[in-house]
Amino acid sequence: MTKKINVLYIDDEDNNLNSFKAALRRDFKVHTALDAEEGLKIAETREFEVVIADQRMPGITGVEFFERLVKINPDPIRILLTGYSDISSVIDAINRGEVYRFIDKPWNLEQIKNAVINAAEIYYARKELKEKNERLEKLHSEMNQFVYSLSHELRGPLMSISGISKLAKMEVNEPGIVEYFEMIDSATLKLDDFIYKMLDFYRSTKIENKIVSIDFKGIFDQLMKDYQLKWDLSEIELSFDISQEEPFYSDESKIRVILNNLFSNAYKFQKENGNRWIHICIKVSRNKAYLELADNGIGIEEKHQSDVFNLFHRATQRNVGSGLGLYMVKESVEQLKGNVVLKSDVGKGTSVQVHLPDLNNN
Repeated sequence: MTKKINVLYIDDEDNNLNSFKAALRRDFKVHTALDAEEGLKIAETREFEVVIADQRMPGITGVEFFERLVKINPDPIRILLTGYSDISSVIDAINRGEVYRFIDKPWNLEQIKNAVINAAEIYYARKELKEKNERLEKLHSEMNQFVYSLSHELRGPLMSISGISKLAKMEVNEPGIVEYFEMIDSATLKLDDFIYKMLDFYRSTKIENKIVSIDFKGIFDQLMKDYQLKWDLSEIELSFDISQEEPFYSDESKIRVILNNLFSNAYKFQKENGNRWIHICIKVSRNKAYLELADNGIGIEEKHQSDVFNLFHRATQRNVGSGLGLYMVKESVEQLKGNVVLKSDVGKGTSVQVHLPDLNNN
């Protein structure tokens, strides 16, 4: 280490303090105190990587001194000097976490020097980790603000473009021009859907659970209103079986991510011709929730079924999916401590079953 380690040594015997300082002053910045009270005052005003205290001191013991030091400044690494007769106090102190290690008296110069160096390395590692955690927390907070601000700033102009396009289509009759506006509508809808996907991705992977009471029918009714504005569902037979007779607690945003992406996939991967249907089943009982979305769409080949929950994996060449949907479903389900099962037959359809526990009882 290029930086000299700051060491505070507390002992009620002058000779011990003087010999310690004389032996180690070239290696460390040594500060001494004759009793615990003086040591606490010094520790309040200076930064120390290592604090060493004798167990047997008048007034309060070394262990008691460390207990008080932790309340003032928990960062310095603590070393206790002790005789064999104090071993029970030392074991208790180590178990409670007040000390990093103890050294028998009379101490050996090389032993205590190595102990201080090792303790300082732990101090610097903890300090670096603490600083990185603080930076991560700051970045996490800033990222939350950035994602939601970005989505708002992007969706505003998109909605304006979509609205103007719809008005323009009402003003023209030429099929070629109408087709251009429909292409604009399709592109804006696709980009808007991608923005929603990015928000869902962030919610499902980056934000910790926020446990609230879940109203599955209320959530799904709201999602259906959104779908009816976004898609033409008139040619798809929809059936719902939602049963919730008891409270259920989980993270609402992740529940929405699960339902939204499962329904989105069921809609986008329908067969182009013939009878088409989507069935939604949600049942809550005995502190558990069961969700199933089934469809008679194009299905998934067996060779792809083990990989469809992976990031950016596509099981079809249809250019309608981002490769994020089922990945976000899996991530959300895992963060809600549940499990997900997929069953699919090519040409017959797909069923995705999700089992979730009540997080208020876990």
